[in-house]
Amino acid sequence: MKPNHIIRIITVIFLIVGIAMAITYRKNFNITILENWLATAGGMAPLIFVGIYVISTVLFLPGSVLTLAGGVFFGPIWGTFYNLTGATIGATIAFLIARYLASDWVSRKASGWLKQLIEGVETEGWRFVAFVRLVPIFPFNILNYALGLTRIRLFHYVITSYICMLPGAIAYTYIGYAGRNAAVGGEGLIRKILLAMGLFVMVAFLPRFIRRLRQKPIRMLSSIELKQRFDQKDGTLVLDVRGVDEYGGDLGHIAGSINIPIEDLSRRLNELGTYKQRFVVIVCHTDHRSLKAAQLLIKTGFTDIAVLQGGIEQWNRKGLPVE
Repeated sequence: MKPNHIIRIITVIFLIVGIAMAITYRKNFNITILENWLATAGGMAPLIFVGIYVISTVLFLPGSVLTLAGGVFFGPIWGTFYNLTGATIGATIAFLIARYLASDWVSRKASGWLKQLIEGVETEGWRFVAFVRLVPIFPFNILNYALGLTRIRLFHYVITSYICMLPGAIAYTYIGYAGRNAAVGGEGLIRKILLAMGLFVMVAFLPRFIRRLRQKPIRMLSSIELKQRFDQKDGTLVLDVRGVDEYGGDLGHIAGSINIPIEDLSRRLNELGTYKQRFVVIVCHTDHRSLKAAQLLIKTGFTDIAVLQGGIEQWNRKGLPVE
């Protein structure tokens, strides 16, 4: 039997068992009941908790509640380990379901941004998976399934997911632990609460920090360099993002440029579809609006972008031709 067939059989069995357990114990999915249940489970409590986390991840149940509960039940260290283990196993099963069993269903569910995920993985591989794990652009549960439709290797997906989900797991687990201590009192309560708040702030600002690290510096092109490109007739597109009145105003515009005001750019991106793989130079009065436009184009998949330094004003100062 081929390995792919074995994986499909195991995944189907797990899915059936998971659905059966979810239906059987759906009334027990309550933190208070769960705490009492785990208290009577003894040494089996961690396995039961991880199993519940796995099923919740596969069946789109709220994982954040369970992550907090892990801190309440098991403390900050073991709670983080059990939370992360359950989330990773659940994410892996969802990944395998999408890859081997339910690709059509997942394609419909994730149709809005599946192309972006596929392109990201094709371009950056595991680094892109790390980015979407650290920066919650996509909903966690559907992301697990959607990544199964990309070409990322299973091993890379599992390791990257485990490592990059760790900061959030640590923070939310400790918040659950600190909340439990706040409810019952205890030594060092203020210190624990302050640490929990610090971890929460860290997780809240981590996505913004990661985004900034990923942003590539936008290339600035001088007027002389752009004129040289025109002379070489290399197919450069000039996108002028000034208003219509400015475009036809006293400063004129560069011959052959396309005018799409920056306030209209997001809804008129389809007009630039054929230029995604070509060199695009963005122009405005100076270069402030051009920089904003460049960031938008880069986010939507344009790969070769530059901004005309000093804009049309600098172009005129150099005495270069306008229409």
